[in-house]
Amino acid sequence: MSRATRLLDLLQLLRRHRYPVAGAELARELDISLRTLYRDIGALQAQGAHIEGEPGVGYVLRPGYMLPPLMLSQEELEALVLGVRWVADRGDARLGEAAQNALTKITAVLPRDLSDEIETSGLLVVPSWSTPVSRIDLGDIRASIRSECRVDVRYIDLKEVTTERVVWPIALGFFEHVRIVVVWCELRQAFRHLRADRIVSWSPLDNRYPKRRPILLKAWKRERDEEIARCEAELPAKTRPDVEVSSQMQ
Repeated sequence: MSRATRLLDLLQLLRRHRYPVAGAELARELDISLRTLYRDIGALQAQGAHIEGEPGVGYVLRPGYMLPPLMLSQEELEALVLGVRWVADRGDARLGEAAQNALTKITAVLPRDLSDEIETSGLLVVPSWSTPVSRIDLGDIRASIRSECRVDVRYIDLKEVTTERVVWPIALGFFEHVRIVVVWCELRQAFRHLRADRIVSWSPLDNRYPKRRPILLKAWKRERDEEIARCEAELPAKTRPDVEVSSQMQ
């Protein structure tokens, strides 16, 4: 492990603790000697890190210290490249282009050796056999989620029945063969999961929905977890399948 990577790992480790951590514990987690740990803490303090403490007492990183831009480890870079390649292949066109642009910007400010690692990464995303086709632009759905606006939707359900409804979009799920929009449906007064390929029209309204999206998302997750627990309780342990998001699409 290079010294730069070790210093970064030490900072990240300190960030995870709100209270002083013993030097011996830090050294054990980093797999280094106490002597090396003390030198590394001194080096970080010299660079402006607000690390308080002393041997025998423990160390804590005070809020306010910012990491140098793009101090990324090897595995963080690999995760970044793999994520961008997945989005470029599985996301909609606008999202894929944005991912590629973001990676280009990041590569431009990385040291030469790290930027070369991005270009030659051996992590690949296998092209999808079937790309879901939507009648509407998924970028419009993502914009509505960000702005927390009510949306007038025309939707064809699995029984080929067309309905019009006003929904509050809170999330967009990317599955292998389908895209699912998680919404609160004013018509059903409940959470629903709409397949993006069955949405005929998507017309954002002028006003925002009355609740904040993080609150709705938390309520949806709680409801989903309760449904999973209920399904698991009803099946014998040996026959329980992996339970995914409910496909309520009425």
